[in-house]
Amino acid sequence: MLASLVVRGVRASRGKVRSLVPLSRRLTTNQPGSPDGSHHPPPETSAPLPGSPGAAPAMQHRRRRKDPSGSSVLLFPGQGSQFVGMGRGLLKYPNVKEMFAVAQKILGYDLLSLCLQGPEEELMKTVHCQPAVFVTSLAAVERLNHENPAAIEMCVAAAGFSVGEFAALVFSGAMNYAEALYTVKVRAEAMQEASELVPSGMLSVVGRPQAHYKYACLQAKEHCMSQGIKEPVCSVANYLFPDGRVIAGHQQALDFLQQNSRRLQFMRATRLPVSGAFHTELMKSAAEPLREVLRQVEVRRPEINVYSNVDGKRYMNESHLRRQLVKQVVSPVKWEQTLHEIYERTQGEKFPHTYEIGPGKQLGATLQRCNRKAFQNYTHVEVTTQED
Repeated sequence: MLASLVVRGVRASRGKVRSLVPLSRRLTTNQPGSPDGSHHPPPETSAPLPGSPGAAPAMQHRRRRKDPSGSSVLLFPGQGSQFVGMGRGLLKYPNVKEMFAVAQKILGYDLLSLCLQGPEEELMKTVHCQPAVFVTSLAAVERLNHENPAAIEMCVAAAGFSVGEFAALVFSGAMNYAEALYTVKVRAEAMQEASELVPSGMLSVVGRPQAHYKYACLQAKEHCMSQGIKEPVCSVANYLFPDGRVIAGHQQALDFLQQNSRRLQFMRATRLPVSGAFHTELMKSAAEPLREVLRQVEVRRPEINVYSNVDGKRYMNESHLRRQLVKQVVSPVKWEQTLHEIYERTQGEKFPHTYEIGPGKQLGATLQRCNRKAFQNYTHVEVTTQED
């Protein structure tokens, strides 16, 4: 069922979509993820990609060994980074128009128009902003490939925040663009539905060193129980940087945290403009639709290191990837731990150049607070152009 939907979605653009984004790391004849090391052709939805055998004959060779001082890391943002106007100016880069054309077929609405013109309240909805951030981020990869192809060629690792993880996996060659976008569509719809079941939200918190986040959540849950809520949810949803957290759960729990922020040693407690308690137990109903669609899409072992939000560790194989992507919906995003994993190195070893690919600069801000030395080699790849 899924395959036919995706195939129908891209068939109209088949003549044009010969390459979508410079994502594939398939520069060898042995395919990671194939038990026998043999090449298995991608499904009909796949197309040769720049840097892959069907698109660039001159690059059909074994990927050269990376010089540590010249390597790069790509970071992809998540929901909350979107803004009206993102993508303007990117259409002049190769393949971007085709990417949005495929998106319109798969999603059933004009994503490009929504990104460029809004309305903002529609773009902000979970069901729309997740595909929007995913596609726009990969369109920004095309810009980076055009302006600095060495950054793509020398990339050794990628990570994405929440839905950004799907962009990282497409970039790594682990998922096909069209199938990954369809998966993001299913994920976004399921998370939107889950968020509408219970009044809930997310709270950005910056605490003092003595702040105890789990204890604060426990107090908030006790408050909810006193208000008649039988199974209250309040937990850390995002680990961003030292003393930087996002806490999510029932609205009453977040109200309690804000009202008692000074006593709880919170220097700042700001409600985020989202409709649900993402990455908590309140997203449990969204897990099964995502699990089902991930059973149907083709997944391969990433051809560069890609790190999971669930534990900050790199993906090992296809089954590991499927399990972690489902678990991610109801588990906290361990972004701080991921950055430590990516940038850990011996004293004196040089840091790679880091590119944040997509709307917003939030990931750069967290990198600066987690690792100042790594941040010195940080660049944001804009999703608009200067002439805009």
